[in-house]
Amino acid sequence: MVRLSIGPIKLDSVGVMGFPRLTLHDTDLSFCASLLFSFPMSTLVRAASLTNYSQVARASGLDPVRMLLDAGLSPCVLREPDLMIPVERVGQLLQASATLSGNESFGLCMAETRLLSNLGAVGLLIRDQATLRDSLDMLMRYQALLNGALSLAVEEYGELVIIREVVIAGSAHQPTRQRVELALGVMVQLIRQLLKTDWQPRRVCFEHPAPRDASTHQRFFGSCVEFDYDFNCIICSKDDLDARNPSADPAMARYAQQLLDASVMSQQATMLEDVRRTILLLLPSGRCGIEQVAGHLGVVCRTVQRRLAEQGQSFSSIVNDVRKELSTRHVIESDRPLTEVATLLGFSAPSAFSRWYHTQFGCSAKESRAMRGAVRGQTTDEAL
Repeated sequence: MVRLSIGPIKLDSVGVMGFPRLTLHDTDLSFCASLLFSFPMSTLVRAASLTNYSQVARASGLDPVRMLLDAGLSPCVLREPDLMIPVERVGQLLQASATLSGNESFGLCMAETRLLSNLGAVGLLIRDQATLRDSLDMLMRYQALLNGALSLAVEEYGELVIIREVVIAGSAHQPTRQRVELALGVMVQLIRQLLKTDWQPRRVCFEHPAPRDASTHQRFFGSCVEFDYDFNCIICSKDDLDARNPSADPAMARYAQQLLDASVMSQQATMLEDVRRTILLLLPSGRCGIEQVAGHLGVVCRTVQRRLAEQGQSFSSIVNDVRKELSTRHVIESDRPLTEVATLLGFSAPSAFSRWYHTQFGCSAKESRAMRGAVRGQTTDEAL
């Protein structure tokens, strides 16, 4: 874990509630460079980042399914928290939701009910650290597993601690306001779960201008919010970082870290599973070529091909395997019409499905169902 040095910070002007304002005048170039190059190459984020999206969207008068589709995301991603999805599409979704609903605090509203469990194994790890300082260290160490477009930095300045969050845009002109407020809101929620539910930061600062209605920010953060700031950050006291966690479980923390380290070492296997899950999501749409899957994962086709080849797999073989698994479920284990089965497996016409099925199993889907019926009848007779 690398702590970023923010160089000489100067205290000038008076901020909210008489609290001195921290700025980045005369900041070292080395800090700027370290920030720029600290971002992971990938710009993917866990689908868990959209936790509570449906509830907030409906409360804001939106159709969450339609909004997801318009942003190029399958509604199924809400049920796959570990799936990695392009951050650009998440940003597009949140910005469109805020604009169409008129709720400038849409992203912050999504953060209000976040839990440590939404972070998966990372949440388990940071929950059982001895102090908040240790939890933040672990969060920074494994941040790339959660969000490839978010960089964290923790700096101590006397008795104050600055937790900076830098969000990169999914594209050159994409607004980041919603993602920034979601990120800082989630961080405050996590700290409250680690310390105490009524914990209040000394200050929360945003680079962007204040919304027309700041009541959501005041309800969530208290009165210590400042906008048009030099950077996005949460300011707390050093004592908060060093407060002991009475519920810490070192054994559980070690177990969680072993899981995460194994995850980091098996990125190729993760790509394989991500491709399989994405194929499952996209097959019914009829648009499940390698271009669509690679775009959904935020990488180029060559990356998918190379990573799969490292595992002795090809894209077409995985599509075929997934189709075989689904056909067993839908042909043998259900009475769904075969025309629907063809669509669910991504075939453009029932005839194409029929040819494929016969090639794979040596008989037609109708014959498979007939044999299933015969086996069931025989089983019933034996039971009698």
